[in-house]
Amino acid sequence: MKYYFYHGLSWPQLSYVAEDEKGHIVGYVLAKMEEDGEDNRHGHITSLAVKRSHRRLGLAQKLMNQASLAMVECFQAKYVSLHVRKSNRAALNLYTNSLGFKILEIEPKYYADGEDAYSMMRDLSAFSENKTDNQAENMEIKSDSAIISQC
Repeated sequence: MKYYFYHGLSWPQLSYVAEDEKGHIVGYVLAKMEEDGEDNRHGHITSLAVKRSHRRLGLAQKLMNQASLAMVECFQAKYVSLHVRKSNRAALNLYTNSLGFKILEIEPKYYADGEDAYSMMRDLSAFSENKTDNQAENMEIKSDSAIISQC
């Protein structure tokens, strides 16, 4: 629990939740900025989850895009990274086919159970180029089944 509080307090601009029509949380993204110096500013997706009943509705993509946009607008991030289990085919499909992440390398035994992870990266220059258009948008994004808002 401490881990989540740390992210929320350190980078409140980068955490978002998706709520259903009753206000119940059905998804979230937790992100942070990596501290690699001014020239190499980039974010990292720490955790992304969507409730099973609300999957395949585009919520994960919206959450990821909103966090990525905030990384660019608030911290001038150049790219975002993440790790995903090699066995997580659904997430891998989302990251590569829907969000444009590229696999950088395989990190052996990354997870506590010994499973390998793909280290992935997404270039955020498209968000930088569209920054002025995006700034006018409300931070609350409505979907058919949920509302995504900043924590």
